[in-house]
Amino acid sequence: MNKLVATSLEGKFHVFDMRTQHPTKGFASVSEKAHKSTVWQVRHLPQNRELFLTAGGAGSLHLWKYEYPVQRSKKDSEGVDMGVAGSVRLLQNVTLSTQPISSLDWSPDKRGLCICSSFDQMVRVLIITKLHKI
Repeated sequence: MNKLVATSLEGKFHVFDMRTQHPTKGFASVSEKAHKSTVWQVRHLPQNRELFLTAGGAGSLHLWKYEYPVQRSKKDSEGVDMGVAGSVRLLQNVTLSTQPISSLDWSPDKRGLCICSSFDQMVRVLIITKLHKI
């Protein structure tokens, strides 16, 4: 909750903490180099919004966990509240194709069940286990 993930052409993604907006510095964010090519998709696990998958242009999926900072906001030198960015940690990655993974979605009912499609005209159903232990 209160997170926005934006992907980029350079293989990076940016996680913004939308809880506190500073008037001049904006939202706190953390950036991470996720893939060696464009990040096509990002999807949060519906049952646990701190976990999310990124889909890359080289046919790979990366599972990430967002970890909140100890303190979500702090005062700047002028006494104005500003957000504090957390960190992201890579939990797992897999290469499924030589072509970009163009779409990705989680099942809202079954934790860890997801589906993806890629430019090699394949649809893959995936099961990621042990997500309840993370």
